[in-house]
This record gives sequence, structure tokens and C-alpha cells, in this order.
Amino acid sequence: MTPQTNPVIYDFSQHSTSDAWHVVNDGVMGGLSKAKIFLNTKGNGVFEGFITTENNGGFSSVKHSFAKKNVSNYKTVLLRIKGNSKTFQFRIKESLDQVHSFIQEFQTSGDWETLSIPLESFYPSFRGNTLNMPNFNGAFIEEVTFLIGNKKKEFFTLEIERIWLE
Repeated sequence: MTPQTNPVIYDFSQHSTSDAWHVVNDGVMGGLSKAKIFLNTKGNGVFEGFITTENNGGFSSVKHSFAKKNVSNYKTVLLRIKGNSKTFQFRIKESLDQVHSFIQEFQTSGDWETLSIPLESFYPSFRGNTLNMPNFNGAFIEEVTFLIGNKKKEFFTLEIERIWLE
């Protein structure tokens, strides 16, 4: 199946701005990391910045909330991305009211790639701690997030073309 026939969570080429995404840096906890998201000339979203561990910092994220999407008939989330050889997390939430996220880490290669992540592999976590709960087995998703927090100072860039289900 092609991405066009499966439910798209977000396709940057279908939007004229990146306003549907919201950056959350570690400043919410006193940290000093900085990041932004913007559309590049190719029409892709670019999440980039600098992570610092100073002042109890160490992470940056960008999230997108949307109308609750039924995912019960799908087994996989696909990411069409290009990173700068860093490790990121992709996070999902069943509901905006949910305090924890379901997380899966992925390593970028430096080249364009399509990552296929089984929904059942997303594990529950809250503030960096794995929770004693089952992995994602929900029927809905209402928010997705990309996060970087590798416990070191580093520049990062993640170019995002689209996110969809299969």
C-alpha cells in the first residue's frame, strides 16, 4: 500500500506553514536547550536546534495534536524522515488528557528513510521513567511528538516529510 491510500497523520507537503506543531524545550524545567520547527524550500518540516544539559536541561520536542484518529485497524506507524545520525523518540498519546506517552526510539542514518514502527512496540513512559503498564494497544491517537534527549550537548536536525499508518 502507498501512503496515499493509508490514513495520514501529517504530511508537511499538504500545509503552507508548520503552525500545527508546537515546540516544547526543557525550559519548562529550567533548561536552556533551544529548537524550532519550520518548512524548508522542499516543503518538509525541519525540527532543529541545540540540546544542552546545563541548568538541568537536556531535551527538546515538537508535538502535533489533532482530532482523535481511530487506529484500531492499523498495526504500524510509518515515518518518512531524514536526521543527522542522532537518536530520537517518536511518541504517541491516545488522548490529550493522558499524562504519559507511548514511546519508541529510532536512530537516524543521515539519509532519507522510511521507518516502520509497530504500534504494539510503543512502551509507556512519564518524565523519562518507563511505567509498569502494557505497551500501546489503544484504538485512538490524538497527539504525536518527536523528542530528542540523549543526555549530552548536541546539535540536531530532523527533516520530516510525512507520518502515516499502515
